Amino acid sequence: MNEPVPRVLLVEDEAQIRRFVRLALEEEGCAVLEAGTLAAALAGAASAPPELAIVDLGLPDGSGVDFIRRLRGWSQAPVLVLSARTEEHDKINALDAGADDYLTKPFGVGELRARVRALLRRQPAAAAQPPQLAFGRVKVDLTQRRVERDGEPVHLTPTEYRLLVILLGHPGQVLTQRRLLREVWGASGGDNSHYLRIYISHLRQKLEDDPAQPRHILTETGVGYRFVT
Repeated sequence: MNEPVPRVLLVEDEAQIRRFVRLALEEEGCAVLEAGTLAAALAGAASAPPELAIVDLGLPDGSGVDFIRRLRGWSQAPVLVLSARTEEHDKINALDAGADDYLTKPFGVGELRARVRALLRRQPAAAAQPPQLAFGRVKVDLTQRRVERDGEPVHLTPTEYRLLVILLGHPGQVLTQRRLLREVWGASGGDNSHYLRIYISHLRQKLEDDPAQPRHILTETGVGYRFVT
């Protein structure tokens, strides 16, 4: 029986580096999808969700960090950053956005292949969250960051959208207030559950048929919140 072939999305705007990395990946037995722009990378990830993404930070139409953040909205596939940027803050930004590893250019093919093998071993067993979701009268396109209700666009603030994506990513699971505060606001969120109640209320007002009797964004009294379809 044939082993499954890992699908890798390679996001790099320099053709010479893309060719070098693609050959190394193919030697590891990977199927490689290439993208030279942020737009092409987002489209490629949506049409063929990867088991691993390898991303350059400097793209002609945006940042690799933007791609990582948007991929993380619906996929837990490991991300390896390849970049000539050596400043600590660049590495921190990429890792905070959801990257799993950071390899500085120039790099050797042996180290690249070893890091790819390590990341593929750590790949989560759970399937990626589908890039398009629906519940009630609401549709969410995670790749386009678009939310619609009855076919009409719903405006969510960045914080509201981030909170919704985290809830959607854990259907049926109770998420504690502390966890949601940490994932949405970071270390500065602390124990300020008042923020969380306000934003949960905003989401219900915009997405629930009856915000006073929500069917999808539920309160677990004294613990946190749970999303159900």
